[in-house]
Amino acid sequence: MTERTVAVLAGGLSHEREVSLRSGRRLAAALSDAGASVREWDVDAALVERLRSDPPDAVAIALHGGEGENGSVQAVLELLGVPFVGTPAQACRRAWDKPTAKAELARAGLDTPDWVALPHTTFRALGAQAVLDAMVDRLGLPLMLKPDQGGSALGSQVVTERAELPAAMVSCLAYADTVLAERFVAGTEVAVTVVHDGDEPRALPPVEVDAVGGVYDYTARYTPGAATFHCPARLDEATLGTLAETALAAHQLLGLRDVSRMDAVVDTEGRVQILEVNVSPGLTETSLLPTAVRAAGMKLGDLYAALVERAVARG
Repeated sequence: MTERTVAVLAGGLSHEREVSLRSGRRLAAALSDAGASVREWDVDAALVERLRSDPPDAVAIALHGGEGENGSVQAVLELLGVPFVGTPAQACRRAWDKPTAKAELARAGLDTPDWVALPHTTFRALGAQAVLDAMVDRLGLPLMLKPDQGGSALGSQVVTERAELPAAMVSCLAYADTVLAERFVAGTEVAVTVVHDGDEPRALPPVEVDAVGGVYDYTARYTPGAATFHCPARLDEATLGTLAETALAAHQLLGLRDVSRMDAVVDTEGRVQILEVNVSPGLTETSLLPTAVRAAGMKLGDLYAALVERAVARG
């Protein structure tokens, strides 16, 4: 690549700070191997002054959760006129809010598990047990409970019995004020990365996730050996094609840019059910995007170097 000065942003103050730092270190090393001059910057009160006084050619975002995915950091970069790899601020906000993103996907005819999103105040005002009973009557069991915003499956868990719901709700509300209750879909869990490193966006080989405990939660995501990955996923060619088409459709529908990752389940009837779409996929040693990049015969640094060039060209 043309030697570029790239600032890799990682850390921040979200619940996912440690994961972000791991992603940032790996991305910085990969870009350095690809020929970039890399600066690793935490996201703190000194960031704006750093960007003003020593502007890089581009920024690569390795932030997870909070300001790194909800569009806040992206909005500041846009205000400062700093080119960056990733999705624009407004589209970040849309994808960050899971109920909003699911509603847009569903309106476009894409499959996503049936759901309801309710704030903490609703349970307090109307009676928690009555609302929980209505939730189960409508969606059935098992249910997947997750915060309406956030990543890394923090606060997410599968509930198989009514008696488990109150404790699961408390755990979920520790990470957000609104709970997204989703019908649990049995099937093959997959992740599809979309990259736009050439003329058109393209889907990388789908990664199939086989978690030891049956649920791809925070522990399974970041503990080596807690999950087994197969890339490409062990699915027939028609389903692999549908996964790629669905990921591209979701990426474009939500207005995402450069790189994204769709998490989905291929249900027992072969339908692709979108769980969520991520604007800042993990880059750690156990993350799914690097697995897909290797399966595509690429190097992580080369991919991000191409994305940096696109960001610089955008100005």
